[in-house]
Amino acid sequence: MSSSSALAALAFAGLLSGWPVFAEVPRLVAPAELRGLLANFLERPDLGDATEEAAFARRAQREAANLLATEGYFSPRVELRRDDGELVLLIEPGERSLIGAVHIDLLGDLTEERRASLIAGWRLKRAQAFRQSDWDEAKHALLADLLAVDYAGARLRETRAEVDPVARRVELYIVAETGPRYRFGELKISGLQRYSAALVARFNDSVKVGDNYREDRLLALQNALQSTPYFSSVSVTLERADERADAPALASDGALTAPVLVRLRERSPYQVSLGGGYSTNTGLRMEATYRNSDVFSRAWELQSGLRIEQLRQTAYADLFFPPDERRRRDGVGTSFEESDIAGLAIRRFAVGAMRVQQRGSVEQRLSVNWQEEKRLPDGAPESSSRALTALLAWTWRHAVDPLDPAEGVSLQVQLGGGSRNLLSDQDFLRAYLRYSQGIPLSARDALLVRGEVGATLAPSRVGIPQDFLFRAGGSNSVRGYAYQSLGVREGTATVGGRYLLTMSAEYLHWLSATWGAAVFVDAGDAFDERRVRPLATGYGVGARWRSPAGPLGIDLAWGQRVGKLRLDFSLAIPF
Repeated sequence: MSSSSALAALAFAGLLSGWPVFAEVPRLVAPAELRGLLANFLERPDLGDATEEAAFARRAQREAANLLATEGYFSPRVELRRDDGELVLLIEPGERSLIGAVHIDLLGDLTEERRASLIAGWRLKRAQAFRQSDWDEAKHALLADLLAVDYAGARLRETRAEVDPVARRVELYIVAETGPRYRFGELKISGLQRYSAALVARFNDSVKVGDNYREDRLLALQNALQSTPYFSSVSVTLERADERADAPALASDGALTAPVLVRLRERSPYQVSLGGGYSTNTGLRMEATYRNSDVFSRAWELQSGLRIEQLRQTAYADLFFPPDERRRRDGVGTSFEESDIAGLAIRRFAVGAMRVQQRGSVEQRLSVNWQEEKRLPDGAPESSSRALTALLAWTWRHAVDPLDPAEGVSLQVQLGGGSRNLLSDQDFLRAYLRYSQGIPLSARDALLVRGEVGATLAPSRVGIPQDFLFRAGGSNSVRGYAYQSLGVREGTATVGGRYLLTMSAEYLHWLSATWGAAVFVDAGDAFDERRVRPLATGYGVGARWRSPAGPLGIDLAWGQRVGKLRLDFSLAIPF
């Protein structure tokens, strides 16, 4: 059969089956700023004959008009035609409509000050381009502002946008009703089986009976309960009048007192986890942890674990008690550690007690520990120390995104020490400060700065535990030098000194949404005398990857003092 005969047979078969023989998808012609919207939501099927083209033209006219109306174009021209034999769907949106008058009517016992504030905060202003999404967001924002304080039952009674396509103007009408004012009533707790309502009350310092309703206080209680180890899900809401079968209590000023509904789902108290990893500081790591959040059925939380690293091995067990009425949480614990880092082998045993309190964005920690430490430095005699120490620490963090180092501030301050009169081998007082900040320079660029300073006041370092002295070097200290390799030489080992100074500056540029590059310079040292001496300097380049746990850093740094290149891995989260 010839090629022309085969083509004719195919066309005849297609006509018999009802399929289009030469189907064609119309090409979309529209302004660039609207082409994406139209291409994503406007269906353009294969068209094979005049009947299908006419039906598609009518459907496209209707669908395009609806789509363009969401962007403020109410008089579009839609035409299906052929240009040089090609089927083209031409869409001309016309001129965009602007917002004319805005009519906001707020019904209820609002104060004049708040009424004026709500109207002034309306997001869509006169002469602004109309978009359906902006209109929806503005309505929801107004309602959210009403719901946030006092008026838990506020609603939008009427909203409408009146379009004048000839004048290209949209007038907006909003009628919002506050409903009654609310006050907090008693907590109504559901979902408890293992734990008591008294435990829930210990985490409640935001919702008090008789206080005026505020949505942020409900969220604060919800977040406080969700952050505990006791509950897997938490919902805290106000039981409004329209949700109750009986009439709520009405105060003389017209406010309603409503219960606060706390719906809980308890978490299993037992948790066992296994893990592994690698860091350039301490090498390969394997770890096993066990948690029990209901020891002796008293909501005591046990945190215990065993961590085996190439350079350090640690076993620990801490027991925390539920917080008191001031949100202070007490605990006791013990730990055993063996390490061999920078030529210094340490064996340490410690027991202690601690109190942790969160005050806004500041965490305060007070601890008292007794520890016994044995030190074996390479090339020097072994020594030991015993100390009963007290440590007070404050940590302040402020970050838009705690996993993003490009914007945020962190400040840590510690003060502690021991005395010969209280079971310590040496009198000493240790002070330490660490500061880090991310400074955004643009959407893709940031400057990261960090600094540490520390001093241990004592006649000498003899008899002071290494935890109360200082060493530097490693991925989160001075890059280009091995972990804790900067300090005081004792034999061929590096041991802790009484003074510390480190600083770092890093320029970070994100090449894409997930990958970035950095250049940096670090400097610092730990030493045992106050005289000024040159600091160890390291500088280099690095790659950054935005992992789910935060930016992962891979750095290649040159340690100027040792004259060597060093590769460092780190999870770059300073906050």
